Amino acid sequence: MSGHSKWATIKHKKGATDAKRGKLFNKLARQIEVAAKGGGDPDMNPTLRTAVQKAKGAQMTNDAIDRAIKRGTGDADGAAYESIMYEGYAPGGVALMIDVLTDNRNRSGADIRQIFSRLGGSMAEPGAVSWQFARKGVIMIEAGADEDELMMAALEAGAEDMVQVGDAFQVTSEPSPVFDIKATLETGGFSVQSADSPMMAENLVHVTDVKDAKAILHIMEALEDNDDVQDVFSNFDMSDELMEEAAG
Repeated sequence: MSGHSKWATIKHKKGATDAKRGKLFNKLARQIEVAAKGGGDPDMNPTLRTAVQKAKGAQMTNDAIDRAIKRGTGDADGAAYESIMYEGYAPGGVALMIDVLTDNRNRSGADIRQIFSRLGGSMAEPGAVSWQFARKGVIMIEAGADEDELMMAALEAGAEDMVQVGDAFQVTSEPSPVFDIKATLETGGFSVQSADSPMMAENLVHVTDVKDAKAILHIMEALEDNDDVQDVFSNFDMSDELMEEAAG
């Protein structure tokens, strides 16, 4: 699972600019809008609760969250979004899943197809890639924590496993309790880098060629830069050194 987590860590480091934060907030607001269609009370709507917790973790303001909820419940004007999961391949045989929320299916499909075509990837038929993935809760903890103490605290909070990924620890769980586990670990004094519930692949494609590595990250960045794309999931793994070189 390390490829996705290393990529998420690099994105976290790169995501400090106002432009990137603004794009992230727009995507989080869209997720909240869609989730709020199932009810505007986070205590009664687990999907909305997760979306709100994710937005708060990214330091989105309460006012912005409330406006997004109102758009979703119909108390304020908002677009009609639908969720689509596209599938494809990057160079080196790496599988990609692209999570999209869009108000124009034709536009989004054409945009994603054009990115794949331009950057050396290819679209895949529905189901060709998705069988390799399952949704998991993933919490990244900064290095420096006592490994045994962190493992014990994570398991007691409801986590399933913990491994070291580069200079951080990756805690995994079922998707639904991920933000509760994050809050428990933070209360226990551990420094959390990120928390999310991505699609994770158990069987990884090991990438060793720098040209392939650069092409893979280039496609992922281009896809994530699209306003309709909420996230991109992959099954690649590569060394820390190769990823830093490719992302540089």
